[in-house]
Amino acid sequence: MTAKVDLDHITIILVQAQIPENIGSVARAMNNMGLKQLVLVDPKNCDLSRVLKTATGSSVDVVEEMEVFEDLKEALGPYQYVVGTTARIGSLRPARTHPRRLAGDLIRISQNNRAAILFGPEDRGLSNEQLRYCHTLATIPTARFSSLNLAQAVMIICYEIFLVNREKIPEPLPRLANKFELEGMYEHLKA
Repeated sequence: MTAKVDLDHITIILVQAQIPENIGSVARAMNNMGLKQLVLVDPKNCDLSRVLKTATGSSVDVVEEMEVFEDLKEALGPYQYVVGTTARIGSLRPARTHPRRLAGDLIRISQNNRAAILFGPEDRGLSNEQLRYCHTLATIPTARFSSLNLAQAVMIICYEIFLVNREKIPEPLPRLANKFELEGMYEHLKA
């Protein structure tokens, strides 16, 4: 069977983005690789005129359609699968994958599920608390300095998703429970 990542089921989420030009560059990277859904959570600076300076051409559509949330938990509600990106290693950051393997996994997952890929603030990345929402973590291997520019990191992940769309894959995974459904189940179990 030949299948592709359902790009309509993949959302890039920027948590506490600080630099408007990075948001615009992320929109451009996403658009170049065929992804259109961008979500901002608690952006520290979202000056639209500065965002649009780097989100040129058809990437403006990504910016115009992006959603903004104040709370990460609320933003993640509709997603059945959440990926966190991190450059840091530690005992609270297990189960890591790399972008190529992640892209392959997303083919199967995205057929019946919505997936979110989280990127943290430019100066420190995602916190351990934010990573607790994630099903898996992805790390982009580098030669020396592990931290990448936000838009560069998004481009690498999106590029791998774009490339893997050309490969043959196994049957898709069934639809998984989203965060709202899981919270409801946990509350029911507590009662």
